[in-house]
Amino acid sequence: MIKLLGKIPGKLCVAVSGGADSMAALDFLSKNRDILVLHFNHRTEFADKAEALVVDYCESKGFKYIIGSLTEALPKGCSKEDFWRKQRYNFFNNNNDGRLVVTCHHLDDAVETWIFTSLHGKGRLIPYSRDIFIRPFLLTRKLKMENWCLNKEVPYIEDPSNYDTKYMRNYIRHTLMPSALNVNPGLHKVVSKKLKNSFNKES
Repeated sequence: MIKLLGKIPGKLCVAVSGGADSMAALDFLSKNRDILVLHFNHRTEFADKAEALVVDYCESKGFKYIIGSLTEALPKGCSKEDFWRKQRYNFFNNNNDGRLVVTCHHLDDAVETWIFTSLHGKGRLIPYSRDIFIRPFLLTRKLKMENWCLNKEVPYIEDPSNYDTKYMRNYIRHTLMPSALNVNPGLHKVVSKKLKNSFNKES
């Protein structure tokens, strides 16, 4: 079951990568809402396939969409992940049509972020909202999003780079997380409770 934090407006943007998380979120949110899909192409080897899937799905469902793409070279000494993130969010900020933008961060993302920031001295939660962005799926596990796609026959695409542990997020996901769950199998419940408490304080 997909769990939500907060109320969802009737008119919004959804940041859609083509992966299971964002495709499930798009399908879930599309009922009786005015949706504008935002997709950013990072110009990787796999990116054009993801863009094609998003475009085909939007056109088959009648969703409005805007496609952005990476146009600048990676600055020397800059983290590729940080650079991509900045470019992606610049695109979202400049193409949202005055709407809130839903990003499809889920509970597994929140746990990984909390572990990473804890190892650097202070555990941090992914915030529910910041500026024009809201993250209503933070209480939902990634597996639930994948199951939604399978049960609803929503297409999605898996980027092979998600398994490349040279990227810190993937290293945490595939290397640290199994050990952390051995120490505390209830880690997702711990972070879920923290997210709810944080949201209630902000509300």
